[in-house]
Amino acid sequence: MAEPPATTLLAIIPPADRPVAAPTEAAAGMAARSAGFDLERFLPYRLNVLASRVSRDLARQYEQKFGISIPEWRVLAHLAQNRDVSVREIHERVDMDKSKVSRAAARLESLALIEKREHVGDRRLVDLRLTARGLALFAEIAPLALAFEADLFAALDAEERRVFERVMTKLLGEGPVVPAPGGSDAAG
Repeated sequence: MAEPPATTLLAIIPPADRPVAAPTEAAAGMAARSAGFDLERFLPYRLNVLASRVSRDLARQYEQKFGISIPEWRVLAHLAQNRDVSVREIHERVDMDKSKVSRAAARLESLALIEKREHVGDRRLVDLRLTARGLALFAEIAPLALAFEADLFAALDAEERRVFERVMTKLLGEGPVVPAPGGSDAAG
């Protein structure tokens, strides 16, 4: 017996030339609740809000004192942990748009905090590396970042922290967080 065709989003969205009554706010809320959807409890939303708040609060400290942006901090921190890394590698590891990584790297280079070198194995790539000045700046920022992290963890008791660390490690682990439909992994 053949399976019915899958419903696509385009199949349920009315054509642009057909007028559609705007749902009331109450109707939209009822539809979400009846589908079991609660944005305030939706994990991807909550993780994003938490990450944005934490990142923004930390950024206030190093932006005021050192004049660097969030993307610039991420590039600096990554280069402090990894020597000779390409923009592509930072993009993949830090989960930041290549254009943001490139702009951050260009600014950091203009401030003589990083240097660019031709990649040894692939001339199309450029490796980034902290300069002595970049290492010195990171050495000043790192204690602020660690103190900020300690303040965050102070809100958790020892067991909550262990559980939090395990959950974060699990969710950030290799492969998809949730198995792809049909039980196979998305990468094939």
